[in-house]
Amino acid sequence: SLLMNRKLFLYNFKNLRWAKGRRETYLCYVVKRRDSATSCSLDFGYLRNKMGCHVEVLFLRYISAWDLDPGRCYRITWFTSWSPCYDCARHVADFLRAYPNLTLRIFTARLYFCEDRKAEPEGLRRLHRAGAQIAIMTFKDYFYCWNTFVENREKTFKAWEGLHENSVHLSRKLRRILLPLYEVDDLRDAFKTLGL
Repeated sequence: SLLMNRKLFLYNFKNLRWAKGRRETYLCYVVKRRDSATSCSLDFGYLRNKMGCHVEVLFLRYISAWDLDPGRCYRITWFTSWSPCYDCARHVADFLRAYPNLTLRIFTARLYFCEDRKAEPEGLRRLHRAGAQIAIMTFKDYFYCWNTFVENREKTFKAWEGLHENSVHLSRKLRRILLPLYEVDDLRDAFKTLGL
């Protein structure tokens, strides 16, 4: 099926602060081609990690096979259950640099951090510098995914307890990661001046 099972979506995309046991990454995608003022949907669907290959790399392999027209503009939107790991962020950033006619927006349910807690934030910053727009999923994004990618059997999306609070918390965390380093230093200096 092109559509994701409801329980699978709810289990994997829930924006819990401690998402124990959720080891797979799911990626829902929409690919559009922009023609002047209009855009044309080319494809949508979802992928998940396969043995030994992260979902972001699977998507890059998939889209690379399309033989995209360098004279046209394309917009790709991802909704992911986890943000990319450091290596995947590097691969995606390199891909974006190789295809300047392509833009990528990533909406993620949760931020992924490995044992080395410095690597993933650096990967996200690299991805951001390469032009990717990165944001945390909000109710509106879950609603869109539910109606676009999920076999919902005409059921309306209902927010779980904590969806909004967790989204706000994760958005602040992501903003701190993407904040240019010099701004962080300026803030530290300002706090020192204030004696905080």
